[in-house]
Amino acid sequence: MRVELDEPKCVASGQCVLAAPEVFDQRDEDGIAFLLDETPGADSLDGVREAVAVCPAAAIRLAER
Repeated sequence: MRVELDEPKCVASGQCVLAAPEVFDQRDEDGIAFLLDETPGADSLDGVREAVAVCPAAAIRLAER
């Protein structure tokens, strides 16, 4: 699994960081999300799926490797 984040679409809601803090973080200057881990392990899968589901801008997706 590979996480893809479309940063220009991000609206800085921070929902992804709450769902999967080991995978996502936010820039201090504008709150836009960025990836900490583009290919997280299976133990992070549930959090990443939640982040995809709750992102208000639909800026996150999961892709097969």
